[in-house]
Amino acid sequence: MSESKPFCISKWVVSSAWIQVRDNRGAAGVDDITITEFEKRLKNNLYRIWNRLSSGAYFPPPIRRVMIPKKDGRERPLGIPTVGDRVAQTVVKMYLEPMVEPLFHSDSFGYRPKKSALDAVGTCRQRCWRFDWVVDLDIRGFFDNIDHSLMMHAVRKHTDCPWVLLYIERWLKAPVETDDGTRLPGDRGTPQGGVISPLLANIFLHHAFDAWMVREHPGCLFERYADDIVIHCRSHDEALQVKRAVEERLRRCKLEAHPDKTRIVYCRDSNRRQVYDVHQFDFLGYGFRPRGARNCRNELFTSFSPAISTRATKTIVSEVRTWGIHRMSDRGIADLSRRFNPLIRGWVTYYGRYHPSALSKTFRPLNRRLVRWAQQKYKRFRRHQRKATHWLRRLAEAQPTLFAHWRIGIVP
Repeated sequence: MSESKPFCISKWVVSSAWIQVRDNRGAAGVDDITITEFEKRLKNNLYRIWNRLSSGAYFPPPIRRVMIPKKDGRERPLGIPTVGDRVAQTVVKMYLEPMVEPLFHSDSFGYRPKKSALDAVGTCRQRCWRFDWVVDLDIRGFFDNIDHSLMMHAVRKHTDCPWVLLYIERWLKAPVETDDGTRLPGDRGTPQGGVISPLLANIFLHHAFDAWMVREHPGCLFERYADDIVIHCRSHDEALQVKRAVEERLRRCKLEAHPDKTRIVYCRDSNRRQVYDVHQFDFLGYGFRPRGARNCRNELFTSFSPAISTRATKTIVSEVRTWGIHRMSDRGIADLSRRFNPLIRGWVTYYGRYHPSALSKTFRPLNRRLVRWAQQKYKRFRRHQRKATHWLRRLAEAQPTLFAHWRIGIVP
């Protein structure tokens, strides 16, 4: 490496970072350069990134902002860095993540190696059986409102590497470019969509929440997936006390608990019969609420447990509607399977982990659209919905893997 470079950054690390970016795919940033186009001049592009990172001359381009719909009907901004910037961010992540990962709390599940959202849901499920009360915590606009000075203070607790601190600060301050070309200053927050943002979020909340909870409320367990947090308490008084303390803690960290979405929830079941208005909450696409269940003796009882949430069901049904399957009479059933089954399989794998029978309501509309497709495809079914349904049912019995929801018994 040239002695003129003030920062010692390996070319091999830059190449390894590129492989991760390539495998993760993703859209183009403000320069409209895609993964494929970046790869056409790969050697030159990677050398330019390494040269600028090593010399301290790397300045991130603006972040492309796109708006994506939220569950409540509003929109939230998603920041898309350029491909080259994603490579540079990955270089810093590869350096920083091994240092902080062993220090993170075991109940922090988001964007961490060997941890998943389903792990968080499963842990929450077990603890709802042990603890009567939950604080369902919602941080208002977390990624958009992180204070940069507090963020850098948290990062400095883990590293004093000059180039890591330099580039993280530059990424935090990088401007955002909207669809009409307007550039907004990066005076707060860290864009969702950036490679480094999830790691920075975990570092921030490790100090602002996780370590604080262990220190101040060691008896209250929690699950945190990025800024989605559930806290378990033994009594309503304890839940009320913890809720107030967390709200004050967030204010000191220049954040805010959402006043309407942060709630105390009673985990009502057969053994918990106290009257309380709120006895359900959503966590990572699962709805936790009292549900009918059977024990090992086949006796019916009420369990407080998770299943696919109402919001997640509506989202899937709306997505399936946009496919227009019933209008694809020029396609065969195998073509439909190749096109749509990967998505269906992903939904079934995630939402079918707990209480899979609840997926019946989610995928019955898809079956109805497949019946309408069969009626359009085959003249003999044109006016005979029952015959089309019977034909599809026999097909599902003969080829249950054709569509993933058929395999778990949700057939026409």
